[in-house]
Formats: sequence, C-alpha cells, structure tokens
Amino acid sequence: MKQFRILYTEDDETLAFLTKDNLEQNNYEVIHCPDGKLGLETFKKESFDICIFDIMMPKMDGFELATEIRKANTDIPIIFLSAKTLKEDRIKGLRLGADDYLVKPFSIEELLLKIEIFLKRSQKNIPIEKAVYEIGKYQFDTKNFILFNESEKIGLTQREAELLKLFLDNKNSVLKREQILTSLWGTDDYFMGRSLDVFISRLRKILANENGISIENLHGIGFRFSIV
Repeated sequence: MKQFRILYTEDDETLAFLTKDNLEQNNYEVIHCPDGKLGLETFKKESFDICIFDIMMPKMDGFELATEIRKANTDIPIIFLSAKTLKEDRIKGLRLGADDYLVKPFSIEELLLKIEIFLKRSQKNIPIEKAVYEIGKYQFDTKNFILFNESEKIGLTQREAELLKLFLDNKNSVLKREQILTSLWGTDDYFMGRSLDVFISRLRKILANENGISIENLHGIGFRFSIV
C-alpha cells in the first residue's frame, strides 16, 4: 500500500508535534516545516500528495504559500488549518485554490476524513500511464524494457526500466534515495542501494551523448533526472 506524503506547515511546536504524530500513526509520511518560506522550498525539492497549511506563520503566511504552490501545481489538494475564524478569511483561502479550511481547534478525526476524501479524489485524476516515452533520440518502450531508435535497440533489465520510468514521471524534480528504493524494491535496504547505484551508472552511460539530459546526484538526498 502506498504511503502518501503530506507537506505540513505549522509554527506552533506543540500542535505540530501532536498533529504530525496522529497523522503518522495513520500511515502518512509527514514532512513538517515551521514557516511558509521553508515550506515552499521543501515543496520545490520534494514530491507530495497533499498539503496542510497554517495561515499565520513567520517569513511567509499560508495564503502566500498556497498562492506560490498553485503557480507550480494546480492539482495537489491543499487544506488550511487556522485560528482565523472570519468568513472573509475562509473565502479568501478557498479562492486561492484551497480545497478546505478547518478552524482551530479542529478534530483530528475530521482532518483524517478530509485527507482521505481529497486523496481519493486526486488519485482518480491521475492520467493513464504512458507506454512509450521520448528521450532525446530514443523512444522508451516501458512494456518491453527497450530503448530504441532507427539504428539501434538497447535492452534494459526490468529494474532499470522501472527506474527510468520513475525518473521520467518525476523529471526535473528531486527524488529522495529512499523514495526510489521503496518504489522499486519496497525497502531502502543498504544492499538494494548498491544495486541502485549500478543501475544509475548504466543509465548515465546509455544517455551520455544526449544533450540536455542528466542524472544529478544530490549528496545525502537523492537524484534529479533533468531534461532541458
């Protein structure tokens, strides 16, 4: 079962701890940021399934954060959790593209229900998986694990093909090392990590002559597959 990732911004340390703990007990992976600026930076570096934002935060408030998020992603669900109770604030939040607005103090059961509803809705909107991708001069047949063009055909192992497809589905975005390992093997085991390095080296070699394509190693974090 997929573990959904939540970006959660809240500057109240006690509330953040309690909410994060409850969400994690319900099998969500929660990345907490204490201010909106760090929240935006984190969103740009990593991938998430849903966002939960406080409004009154230092450096960048939740309204501004949601505005910036919507510029980059029009589909990801956003839920506001706020002590601001005025109808005008609720309307402003929804007009900025939020999917819901819960007033503090809120019920964790209600929050969990909202998360479940919006995740189910967003999953229904996921496009049908592509069977063939274009990568520079190559076409990538995901079903048969083949990179090909008019003059050559390169066979990939199943894991190499799965890795390349994962990169293409997340091109120009950071994929954390443990995300890749869990996606391909279901675990971030050390020995699987050695295999991952081998697969990445082979993909780099195959695509070495393709201008504008690179697999960047972000030390201590993961990788970014870039296509310019």
